[in-house]
Amino acid sequence: MNGARILVLEDEPIIGFALEDILAAEGAHSFLATTLDEAETAVAGQAFDCGILDVNVHGGKSYGVAARLREDGIPFLFATGYGDTAHPPEFADVPTLSKPYSPGQVRRAIDAIA
Repeated sequence: MNGARILVLEDEPIIGFALEDILAAEGAHSFLATTLDEAETAVAGQAFDCGILDVNVHGGKSYGVAARLREDGIPFLFATGYGDTAHPPEFADVPTLSKPYSPGQVRRAIDAIA
């Protein structure tokens, strides 16, 4: 992950900051978006190596952001506190990181999609 630019979409600040700390410890640079609009704007205006997307963001789903990342050829994974939730068919192949997660789980999940 050294030097990787990672989009983090997470609406819970404590979880988002903790994930940023995990990524920084691995040498990655993260951009934290706390709303779907922030994430869409970030994807449109910045280059990312991969993304970690919370599924439920302030009552909305992150599948639109996921579609944009896929269109741009940027690998991503979902993160959710709801376990290995069923995603729409077009995202059934996307790995899901279950919360709470450890630094090792994050590292392995990123390595698997990169």
